[in-house]
Amino acid sequence: MSNRKAASIAAFALVPLSGFATDLYLPSFPEMVREFHATPAQIQLTLSVFLISYGVGQFFAGSLMDSFGRYKPVIIALTLFILSNILIILTRNLFLLDACRVLQGLCVSFIAVGKRTFFVDVYSGKQQQSYTALLTIVWGTAPIVAPYLGGFLQVHFGWTSSFYFLAIYAAILLIAELRYSGESLRYRTHFHWKPITKVYLKLIKTRDFSVGLVILGFSFCLVMSFNMAIPFIVDKVFHLSPVATGYCALFSGMALFSGGIMGRAMGIRNLLKKAMIFSFIQASIILLMLIFLDSLTTIFLLMIFVVVIHLIEGVLYNLFFTHCLIRFPKNAATAGGITSGGSYIVLSIALSLLLTFLPNPGQRTLAYSYLILCGSIIILLLIFRKSIIKGNEIELSEKRTEKIE
Repeated sequence: MSNRKAASIAAFALVPLSGFATDLYLPSFPEMVREFHATPAQIQLTLSVFLISYGVGQFFAGSLMDSFGRYKPVIIALTLFILSNILIILTRNLFLLDACRVLQGLCVSFIAVGKRTFFVDVYSGKQQQSYTALLTIVWGTAPIVAPYLGGFLQVHFGWTSSFYFLAIYAAILLIAELRYSGESLRYRTHFHWKPITKVYLKLIKTRDFSVGLVILGFSFCLVMSFNMAIPFIVDKVFHLSPVATGYCALFSGMALFSGGIMGRAMGIRNLLKKAMIFSFIQASIILLMLIFLDSLTTIFLLMIFVVVIHLIEGVLYNLFFTHCLIRFPKNAATAGGITSGGSYIVLSIALSLLLTFLPNPGQRTLAYSYLILCGSIIILLLIFRKSIIKGNEIELSEKRTEKIE
């Protein structure tokens, strides 16, 4: 690839697209309820359908792109993503809005997988490790920045501005891809359903891996339940500007990011013990939040609880994400796709159930969502503790063997 440096910059710029597509329009939820003559649950559903299609897409994108290449699918996905944003701006039909968000989820899944693998295709050795590590940091900044930027856009330009931003952002990067990038896949593999399905089933049937995947989904759902509720809490309860929603999401994202760094520093040795300790601490804080809920008369007091809960969730998420990613070193790419895609599918199902049974967004609904999800994680840890311990031991043993070899 002749323009490797420019193509790498474009790839880094595309990585945050999933975070922007997820979180940028969150501060616009209340206005979208009014514009579409919808209920809060119907507008929240636009995020749920995006997440489930994003998860399903990642499940299969890796295998398809190993066979058919990276470049053309990314170009097609970017083009469809731009068109879907234009349709969202023009429509006031809820069904079409949901359909566009499903399409966006699929498009972003192919873009995310294609750009993650780009650095593995093009670089090697220390340079590859350095860029891959930087990739995680770049990806992690989008959910922190997006709601804050979305709040600013909502206040000054209205709800459509977020989708104008997404369309323009994607259009600029589409031009960059066409100008500087190209096919990075060096060795194509033939696409055969049977062997691929066999590997998928092997991973999913491994109990500690599948339990870890469900815990990841519940962990992510706990955070997303806040992201979906906070625009309405800010608007209806505290009567503040959408910019306040952006600040709340900013502090939530910083807490998650900090928790992730803490989890990485701790490592996954004694995974179950660490997970149980942090889960019980988190459950205690959530119970305190419920007890003092009527006393949380300012957004600042509410966010104290949220920041601590999300900090712990960042630790838990990092521990289980690492566990799942390195559980099968011989099927690392497939394990990565299933971990990311599968956790999004679990997230979407859990989020849909919460929206069904707790449809009215507010502080109490948020606290109940926290309690249900945290309690579910604790129950999973207790039921499958033997599998998790055994899986963690096997995983660490395999890592030691690899180092010796």
